[in-house]
Amino acid sequence: MDNQVHNAIVNFIWGIADDCLRDVYVRGKYRDVILPMTVIRRLDALLEDTKVAVLEMKKRLDAAQIDNQWPALCNTAGHAFCNASPFLLRDLTSRAKKQTLKVDFIAYLDGFSPNVQVILDKFKFRNQIDTMVEADILGAVIEKFVSPDINLSPNPVYKDADKTILKHPGLDNHGMGTIFEELIRKFNEENNEEAGEHWTPRDVVELMADLVFLPIADQIKDATYSCYDGACGTGGMLTVAQERLLTLAKRRGKEVSIHLFGQEVQPETFAMCTADLLLKGDGDQAEHIGFGSTLSADQHPSKQFDFMLSNPPYGKSWKVDAEKMGGKKEILDTRFNTYLEGGEEMAMIPRTSDGQLLFLLNNVSKMKKDTPLGSRIAEVHNGSSIFTGDAGSGESNARRYLIENDLVEAIIALPENMFYNTGIGTFIWILSNKKEERRKGKIQLIDATAMKSSLRRNMGKKNCEFTPDIRKEIVRIFLDMEESDVSKVFSNDEFAYWSITVERPLRLRVFPDRYIPKEIFKKEEELQAVRDAIAAVPEGTPLDDWIGFAKATKLKSAVLKKIRPYITQKDLSAYPIEGEADTDLRDTETVPFLYDGGINSFMENEVLTYAPDAWVDKKKTIVGYEISFSKYFYRPAPMRDMISIIAGLEELEATSDGMLAEIMGGLMDEHKSI
Repeated sequence: MDNQVHNAIVNFIWGIADDCLRDVYVRGKYRDVILPMTVIRRLDALLEDTKVAVLEMKKRLDAAQIDNQWPALCNTAGHAFCNASPFLLRDLTSRAKKQTLKVDFIAYLDGFSPNVQVILDKFKFRNQIDTMVEADILGAVIEKFVSPDINLSPNPVYKDADKTILKHPGLDNHGMGTIFEELIRKFNEENNEEAGEHWTPRDVVELMADLVFLPIADQIKDATYSCYDGACGTGGMLTVAQERLLTLAKRRGKEVSIHLFGQEVQPETFAMCTADLLLKGDGDQAEHIGFGSTLSADQHPSKQFDFMLSNPPYGKSWKVDAEKMGGKKEILDTRFNTYLEGGEEMAMIPRTSDGQLLFLLNNVSKMKKDTPLGSRIAEVHNGSSIFTGDAGSGESNARRYLIENDLVEAIIALPENMFYNTGIGTFIWILSNKKEERRKGKIQLIDATAMKSSLRRNMGKKNCEFTPDIRKEIVRIFLDMEESDVSKVFSNDEFAYWSITVERPLRLRVFPDRYIPKEIFKKEEELQAVRDAIAAVPEGTPLDDWIGFAKATKLKSAVLKKIRPYITQKDLSAYPIEGEADTDLRDTETVPFLYDGGINSFMENEVLTYAPDAWVDKKKTIVGYEISFSKYFYRPAPMRDMISIIAGLEELEATSDGMLAEIMGGLMDEHKSI
């Protein structure tokens, strides 16, 4: 859909809020009316052509005293939904009395089939009717939505009877989703909320779909496939994925059917997603969309899917989910916990301030293992997923699980300002559990941050896009596994490291005459016995050797432990205490898996040269995984040449009006006088 048309529709609907609701609702509540009315008008527009036939069918069904009329009525309407009331939305504009309008409007809403009633309930739209009727704005709102100045129908509107002069183009399903999301973004900005957190621009979705489907396009068979999005928003990503797979199959002469599945936690966007799928004429698809949190209330726990595409919320707290699951430390969900080869449990629970990796792990748990294609996943994340978290953290463990199971095919860095709601850098993860041979044990990194085309007009924070040619080039780089300045292929071990704890021995010098507080002993005689023992230490006993001195006192180890803090002091020139580390000298080092010779060589080359007494506490060695795009695609800023530097200095001097010359001249005069 052309951006100009898109913006015109959004501005018109936004204008309805300003024109009709301004004196009745605070701005933060406009959405409670505008969003459900947009959905209702879209459904109404779809049903206009078959309204008469539906009413005739209802008369026959009533006469035959048939109770369950919805299947027949929906079939007559030609959609997975229908409206059995006597009205179209435009019929209600003729009501002069507001109470009559209220009764008829409620009857109109009640006339929708049960699957639409779910949508209206999630919007809680009926709660707004009394407010609008009392303020006498319901009729005005309806008139605005059925105005000839706006077209929410998929059918184009023409200015002439011969249909040669286009007035309004038709609005396809994805275009309708774009309208919804842009309205949500604008409403949320008014409330200072997270704007558009569910929405992924179509250009990004199309790239994700190509990255998922094109590598296996020639393996598509006459079959049924499933596609899942665990953070589906209004369902736009599912829609594009469906269209792309159908197109690829058709080009290869294959007949495929696609079942769409998803889950959404926000009531409004869940309602819009369900509405969008109903508009496609498949009520079963709408029933596949679960409501609630994917993390704490997975609606598809036992299902597996062929393809999964998602843009989960990132940088968003999942603390409420963690509490519902028993608390972060008590989460036993097998999606987020695994076992190492030795049987050791490994939790992949990230910090509660950001749960995006949990959505990726949820998808991984739903991968098919017993099919030729397995499952393919494309998911958008911010940079946190690739580098946040030290070794042993939930984030690092999640990366470890994904990489050690050889699931990651590629990660693609996207340009900044690609999304409506955020300008930060984002990344597309591409996963597969049936990698082609050349990709096994490897991960491809693609830096597409400079591959973008500027938009003529910003959409939220989105100021650039992927043109078809740019998408094709990114896909080509991916399919070719090209090695270049923007594409690099590494073994899985490139991203692994050991976090080792380097210890150095504790060294203590003894000061026998120092004060020992009596409070550390229960009895006065115990303290006196200690003083006597210290005094009896043979003369000449080294005071820079704690072990030797302790033996000379003949005191028990428990007593020595009590008094040592008071009669000793750390001294690097003293003898080491075997097996006891100096916590002040403790250090943590990162050793890459690919370091030649491993930890032992690292110690010899990097540590023991400077600290010969150091050792590694093997019990504290932890495996970590981290991916750094800046490390592999670092581009230093070009240095300025001497001519430009001199020119800059001369310009700076000129702008300072000769101040530098005056200062230097003054210094020279002062020097001469001296």
